[in-house]
Amino acid sequence: MKVRLLDLGMVPYLRSQTIFHGIAHALDASAPNTITLMSPIEPYVCIGYHQELDKEIDVDYCRANGISMMRREIGGGAVYLDSGQVFYHWIFHPEHLPRQVEDTFRPYCQTLVETYRSIGIDAEYRPVNDILVRGRKIGGTGAASIGEATVMAGSLMFDFNFELMARVLKVPSEKFRDKVYQSLREYMTTIKRELGEERDRQAVKDALIEQCRQALGVEIEPGQLSEKEQKAIADLDARFESVEWLYERGGLPKEGVKIREGVRVVEAAHKAAGGLIRVTARLCEGRIDDLTLSGDFFFYPRQLLASLEQSLRGAPLEEDALRRKVADFYASFDVQSPGVDVEAWVKAIMLVQGGS
Repeated sequence: MKVRLLDLGMVPYLRSQTIFHGIAHALDASAPNTITLMSPIEPYVCIGYHQELDKEIDVDYCRANGISMMRREIGGGAVYLDSGQVFYHWIFHPEHLPRQVEDTFRPYCQTLVETYRSIGIDAEYRPVNDILVRGRKIGGTGAASIGEATVMAGSLMFDFNFELMARVLKVPSEKFRDKVYQSLREYMTTIKRELGEERDRQAVKDALIEQCRQALGVEIEPGQLSEKEQKAIADLDARFESVEWLYERGGLPKEGVKIREGVRVVEAAHKAAGGLIRVTARLCEGRIDDLTLSGDFFFYPRQLLASLEQSLRGAPLEEDALRRKVADFYASFDVQSPGVDVEAWVKAIMLVQGGS
């Protein structure tokens, strides 16, 4: 097996997302497994697939300051991105990676760990998908099924604007924002912060590719985008810039609102091991009449989240009933949601009872 390398250097912010998405959507039997490396020319904010823009991002601030906003097809949380990071993706045929996504995170994250260690940073892997340096996170990683491809996503963190990250987030108060900024400074780190100086990017990228050769046991050869991939990327440019895509999962109010006697719209959030779960529901006479699930968790295949929502509509707001329905759904489909199990869903959904 050979792997194609696309080291694309600096690209427009939109293409820093649509290139790897397009390669994944265009994947067919004749397409190679691919590793991509790139950095965005312009800064932007990117939300996870299951998130809602207005609940995560200070939209007015971003617009006033020329910071673009985008949604990706990979789960996880909202993040500020700029040229201080080199994005690193595996876009592979699923049969060439372990079946369980947790088992794929290990070799993928380990390539980053070993690269950091090669330049003098004492990084370590913490399952499911964190890379830490003395308790501080150095970049995030994620995974998704896109088209026929399995995509692993992460970055080399050369530098990071902690202040802007705290500023673009939607928070309840400035005091809360100050706490977010302080927490980012205390619990995140970068190559520049650890070493006190810049490092040659190409040398670090070369070290990462060498780690990929060792981890995958394959030849990695430079390549180019195919015509099919270029068309898929261009198509995604239009979709990712559309208002409909950006606001796809938004629209319901945050607080409980009484519609009529016995009918309310309510919302709750639960922090599970695998991420924050937001639940927005319309309750009618003690049953779930409508339901939206969002948050910064990972869920594969991602399109099945809507099916989980549908399966719970009409269910009584009772723990045992919800537990049976969610467990039956997981048993019926090949769903993977690292750190978010049946009990996490039940806890999150039952919390809306408090607002009803």
